[in-house]
Amino acid sequence: MLQLQFIRENRQLVIDRLAVKNFEATSLVDEIISLDNDRRKTQKLLDDSLAQAKILAKEIGQFFKSGQVDKANAAKEESGRLKQQSKELESTFNELLENLNNKLLDLPNIAHASVPKGTSEADNEVIYEEGSIPTLFEGAKPHWDLASQYKIIDFDLGSKVSGAGFPFYRGQGARLQRALINFFLDEALEQGYLEYQPPLLINEDSGYGTGQLPDKEGQMYYVGEDKLYLIPTAEVPITNIYRNTIVAEADLPIKNVAYSNCFRREAGSYGKDVRGLNRLHQFDKVEIVQIQHPDRSYDTLEEMKDQVANLLRKLDLPFRVLRLCGGDLSFTAALTYDFEVYSAAQKRWLEVSSVSNFENFQANRMKLRFKGKEGKTKLAHTLNGSALALPRIVAALLENNQTADGILIPEALRSYTGFDRIT
Repeated sequence: MLQLQFIRENRQLVIDRLAVKNFEATSLVDEIISLDNDRRKTQKLLDDSLAQAKILAKEIGQFFKSGQVDKANAAKEESGRLKQQSKELESTFNELLENLNNKLLDLPNIAHASVPKGTSEADNEVIYEEGSIPTLFEGAKPHWDLASQYKIIDFDLGSKVSGAGFPFYRGQGARLQRALINFFLDEALEQGYLEYQPPLLINEDSGYGTGQLPDKEGQMYYVGEDKLYLIPTAEVPITNIYRNTIVAEADLPIKNVAYSNCFRREAGSYGKDVRGLNRLHQFDKVEIVQIQHPDRSYDTLEEMKDQVANLLRKLDLPFRVLRLCGGDLSFTAALTYDFEVYSAAQKRWLEVSSVSNFENFQANRMKLRFKGKEGKTKLAHTLNGSALALPRIVAALLENNQTADGILIPEALRSYTGFDRIT
């Protein structure tokens, strides 16, 4: 959530930066400022009414003490009127405050100055590419056919038990999943991250804290009886550890990593681009999260980008890094780098990670602050990244490393899998 004072002081900047996200913010920004003006006026009237009532309360006692009964009764009557007026003003103030907060929740984060304009993923800016695109032998297969041939992933069984988008991993496929999870976690631990195993269900406050609510409500699985949501990513419970918290500046950066199942409804997803592992309703992911000082958050974003790139190097996967355009940027992010790996059998790039800086947008929602040396509290910056999401990594590994004699396992994973090829 953008800070109200920032909006008031930077009205045109907010409108212009949100226009980069293709969000027409003029009417909403002006409505927020107008509501805040009304809130301030009502607060002043309420404070004045309460102050007058306090003065009258003292005068009533003095009038009775001095025998001025008529004046005392008149003061009592005026005091009653002020109490009723204060009650009405307080009701109006609370209504204005609720409306103001709801409007602020509808306003996206502004885009960083480096974000290019654009309307869709086609306008994302490729800033780096590394690795050689593999040339496959004649008869090479996409990963969904390889999964069936080697009996390592069963999509039909998943559909039978749960529905489309919930595959079963079996045998060497299950061991490959476990190997990737442990490899990604170990790599993060070497970079100084603290590991958490988070809950898979969150409450509404947590969803609002990191910005999934109300923006992504339709994409989340909801347990109505308990008013809980299945997490779309470990970012949500991990970042919400620090909701309503003041941390010491000396403790920054705070670096956490977590593996979790992730759940996304992906409503409206269909077609060849979502076949096999390309898009699932349940998948595994290792997430890195940092809480950082505002002066250092963009240096940290670059460091996290380098961490993800190094994972892909170790897996010998050709990859590229994109700076997302405004039209492809999420509701909460100020700047995002996407990582894509090349899928040789599908002959296309697959997104496997997003690394984002949210600046103080999530921190303002969560009231996540740090106390500096001078004793003042300030909003922290939050960042997160997929390091990595498994499904499309597995898809690329299977397709790019297939041979006539099996599927080769990258050297970095062999100590985790216990085998060097899938046969």
